[in-house]
Amino acid sequence: MVRDIGGFYETRNTCLEEIVANFLYTLAHHKKNRMMGAHFYRIGETISRQFHACLLAILKLHVLLKKPTLIQENATMKGALDGTMILVNVPCEDRPKYRTRKGTLAMNVLGVCSPEMEFTYILPGWEESTHDGCILRDAISRSNGLKVPKGCYYLCDGGYTNGEGFLAPYRGHLL
Repeated sequence: MVRDIGGFYETRNTCLEEIVANFLYTLAHHKKNRMMGAHFYRIGETISRQFHACLLAILKLHVLLKKPTLIQENATMKGALDGTMILVNVPCEDRPKYRTRKGTLAMNVLGVCSPEMEFTYILPGWEESTHDGCILRDAISRSNGLKVPKGCYYLCDGGYTNGEGFLAPYRGHLL
């Protein structure tokens, strides 16, 4: 797609796959030109030029994005929500807050999807150890936060409690 839609081609000395891999590696690991050049045995100017050319080609892929549509007002189920861990790089002084029980660094992110599986709300930035319910309370309390219309609900997992607008699985015993 980068070649066909983005109009991006390999250079004389670097194949397209390597350029895209360098681009993704730079973004994923938040590396500088000097570090990338040493890692991939290229000079900084080459890394920089290829990074920007790849970025422009990827930006041309915006034609593949789907435009969001409004959720119908008469729908009672607005969607589902859950938290997920996203691996991050943070400054040394913040690392203890984001360290997981497995030793990696991660951020807790709340994601809300419509019934059509489209994201309608995302709240990133919470430390790994923050409880899902705390993040949900913050999302609801923000002025531009998550809104639940009267009579509607979101499905959520066992990390959340049942409440107005939220339906979690039943955890009791059936006798």
